[in-house]
Amino acid sequence: MKVLQNIGIVIFLVGLSTFAALPLLGTFKVDKTIVQEIVSDNSIKSELFIQDLETKIQDKEFNGIQSLSPIIVSALANANATHRKNKEYKKVIYTKGRDMAGSIAKKSGVGFIAENKGLMWFLTFGLGIIGALLFIVPQVVLLGPKGIKNDGIYHQSSTNKGWIAWLVFIFLVSFYLVLYFRPEYATNWTYLVDPISESLSGNPAGHWFVYGFMYCIVMSVMAVRMYIKYRNNIYQVVRTTSVLFFQIVFAFLIPEIMVRLQMPYYDFKNAFPLDYDFFFQWNLKTLLDSGGIGIFILFWGIILTLVIVPVMVYFFGKRWYCSWVCGCGGLAETLGDPYRQHSDKSLFAWKVERWLIHGVLLFAVVMTGMTLYSFFSETGTVLGIKTQSVQNVYSLAVGSIFAGVIGTGFYPIFGNRVWCRFGCPLAAYLGFVQRFKSRFRITTNGGQCISCGNCSTYCEQGIDVRAYAQKGENIVRSSCVGCGVCSAVCPRGVLKLENGPEKGRINSKDVLLGNDVNLMDLVNKK
Repeated sequence: MKVLQNIGIVIFLVGLSTFAALPLLGTFKVDKTIVQEIVSDNSIKSELFIQDLETKIQDKEFNGIQSLSPIIVSALANANATHRKNKEYKKVIYTKGRDMAGSIAKKSGVGFIAENKGLMWFLTFGLGIIGALLFIVPQVVLLGPKGIKNDGIYHQSSTNKGWIAWLVFIFLVSFYLVLYFRPEYATNWTYLVDPISESLSGNPAGHWFVYGFMYCIVMSVMAVRMYIKYRNNIYQVVRTTSVLFFQIVFAFLIPEIMVRLQMPYYDFKNAFPLDYDFFFQWNLKTLLDSGGIGIFILFWGIILTLVIVPVMVYFFGKRWYCSWVCGCGGLAETLGDPYRQHSDKSLFAWKVERWLIHGVLLFAVVMTGMTLYSFFSETGTVLGIKTQSVQNVYSLAVGSIFAGVIGTGFYPIFGNRVWCRFGCPLAAYLGFVQRFKSRFRITTNGGQCISCGNCSTYCEQGIDVRAYAQKGENIVRSSCVGCGVCSAVCPRGVLKLENGPEKGRINSKDVLLGNDVNLMDLVNKK
């Protein structure tokens, strides 16, 4: 079995290496027709930019996007600078230079990669899937009897911040940097999934389709690992199936099919303020211009945020969303599960968490207030501050760097819930409701606790679960996502996830301060 796993590692690394090399490979040949299409599609009125395209890239062949992109970006920047200087604002091109480079590269790709999409898919995604499964599936035999085995987790380079973990870190961070800041380098990736995109939406794939497809593939493969590791725990099996279903069906398939049906692209499970641009002017205008379906989406988004989310949290805790529905949580629970033990349990981390996550929530709410005011008043500023500038800052700092590059890329180093714990504004909103008005709690039986520490070690949210268990105190924390792993790894069955009357809770202050209260009476009231 070890030999089979080693073969799997080699196959996986071949697929991963091929995928990682693609951004710098390929051949691009720009002919006159492509230039004309770009000018028409983007309604370009700048003769200066058109002339640059015709003289610098038309009828020329480029090896790799790194030789083509700088020319296009520079030409667009120079044209816009000239037009602004001459106050020719109608000629200014508002498409980003790198997006323009990506569009031209997409249309001009020639050679082996662009012409052998199926083969290249197999050499990247295919080998990656096969190799990962060859490594994961034999664990059924190697693990032996049912039960969660975590022995030796700090002795493996992949799970103890060793060299393998750092390689994963570098790959994930690089992948997100390309997606957010160098989308033109993802052109060769888009060729691999063009047939899939065209079958769903009817359109060629863009870099965000690559991201969505890869998201589903990674979650599906790592879900196999979850099924094997937690195969004796029904809660974990069902929970994994749930996040997989909502990611593949709601976040990936339905929005793409909606585009084919001439409807707005929309993920019906994505709630504000995680879906921070829901109330942006461009989105509101798109929905209002889309007729009945757009009005329904707008109505659904508001009801989901203001009614469904708090009601569901009251009955089931924030786990119903963070651990059963959310795509970010789904990736954290599958791809991130091997790194959950790295979550910082220190008091300092807890203080940073409180200030940071609530600060992001406040930022999102203020930004949305400014956005709505600007939309209805038809003005671009609030108290002298440009609404667009605030949106740009949030999109860059929170939407791209925090949620993407750090939130996922840092899994192998800081644990699997970096974004959920420190940055997600929706998690902060859910946490408020859970902490003060929810039937959800994790009950403990202090008399059975042997202080093994498994619960605290594997708590992805940095909660010192053992401290609660030793006191026999119920865990009611705003940060708890109800993943249930603390209960799953407990060898004595001390911890249980429950939904019950609020009056059945044990107040932490009563336990810590020794107030005159019969704790057994409180427990019996459940």
